[in-house]
Amino acid sequence: MKSKARAARLSTKLLAVTLLVGTLALSADVAAQDLKAETSAVLVRQLGERDAQTRREAAEELARRVAVEHQRLVEGYRMQEGDARVRLALDWALYRMGKSQALFEVVRGLESDSRYEQSLSYLAQLETPAPLHVFLKRLSGKTQSRLIEALARVGDASTLEELKPFIESSDPLVSEAAKFAEREINIRLEEQPASDEVQRQRRTNDTPEEEEPPV
Repeated sequence: MKSKARAARLSTKLLAVTLLVGTLALSADVAAQDLKAETSAVLVRQLGERDAQTRREAAEELARRVAVEHQRLVEGYRMQEGDARVRLALDWALYRMGKSQALFEVVRGLESDSRYEQSLSYLAQLETPAPLHVFLKRLSGKTQSRLIEALARVGDASTLEELKPFIESSDPLVSEAAKFAEREINIRLEEQPASDEVQRQRRTNDTPEEEEPPV
């Protein structure tokens, strides 16, 4: 009887500890979410600051956070923004939040010598080059060559097919950019299997070996 009572008390204590750990974990998760929401709200308020650099940095951080809950507010700030660089950052944030049409404005930033590098830095963050492929034939000259430069950074095997018509372009800017992009993408594709093999080996090494059963 005593052993059963001790077992029951131990079981009750273990249950209490489990519930306490679960409650603490939930509280920590809620606190983290509250902090994230509070930080995002601060960033949105910074979009109304007088300093353009502060507004731009806030927009870029909102883009990194993919703060979709603030999309409406960001759209409002975008409509009234007077600084071209900040507008571009807001367009990038809106695209990251799910407004696909905003990518057109980011690509259009390639036309400007003053915003070309900024636009290029955003496009280089795309997870896939597919959204950029549709713009290739819509652009020309310098802007087209700059878009191809972005594809050199994010392009994959499918991009190589898209680039073929531009490698023989009569415009030397476009032709050189296409050849450069082709080289860069091929280098990445050649390195990819080796990288995948390294990752596979690491996973294999991290997996504990099964012990042989005793004979």
